[in-house]
Amino acid sequence: MPSSTRAAPASAGSSCRARSRPASTFTASAPPRPPYYAEVAAHPLLPRHRSLLIDLLGFGISDRPQDFSYTLEAHADALAEALHKAGVEGASMIAHSMGGAVAIVLAARHPGLVADLVLVDANLDPYPATPVRPGTSGIAAYGEEEFVSGGWKEVRDRVGPHWWSTMRLADLRALHRTAVSLARGSTPAMRELLAGLTIPRAFLFPEGDEPAGAEELRAAGVRVVGIPESGHNIMLDNPEAFARTLKTLLPA
Repeated sequence: MPSSTRAAPASAGSSCRARSRPASTFTASAPPRPPYYAEVAAHPLLPRHRSLLIDLLGFGISDRPQDFSYTLEAHADALAEALHKAGVEGASMIAHSMGGAVAIVLAARHPGLVADLVLVDANLDPYPATPVRPGTSGIAAYGEEEFVSGGWKEVRDRVGPHWWSTMRLADLRALHRTAVSLARGSTPAMRELLAGLTIPRAFLFPEGDEPAGAEELRAAGVRVVGIPESGHNIMLDNPEAFARTLKTLLPA
């Protein structure tokens, strides 16, 4: 991350618990969703450790460098630099959706920074950009200039006002490049990287919608835990159950 750009602390976004003294880092998906982790990060069930909530570059109140690639690897390296500057190492990383893919890459590329990893309905596999799958934004199906010059309006109309409202603080180029990288996935793929990590790992999912390959994840030592009465945004849909589960997964 160039010295002139910065990933900024936010009320939510990316979150991690770090250990110079114990800390947690919460990493949200893109687009940024600032309030998503706020209630849980301050929940009385969780230990009173330092919590960091960080907006990825291009999102929220972080900088929007136009020469940044916004790949999963670049996001992970920028997040690593932000954690280093915050004096964080050995963090408990809680990461949602696309943020989970970034967190997996971070843990693989910068192993000293992450002591344990909790993924919240995170992306584990690459996927074809076309045809656009039902229930997805379809951003990666556009060329960058096509998306920036007007394709974003089609995405806005497809996903509806609630999802699109979270885009208000997202740069369009950052959004597109991030979506393209997520569709392409990491090398090796996120699922393979996750299986190879030696730190404690957990994958939380909406109960009744177990992730693909759940048994293989369990065989690799990943705790796979369903959260009742929740959808993709588990921390919003059932914050009490989410906090109770985190309490069992995070160090005291």
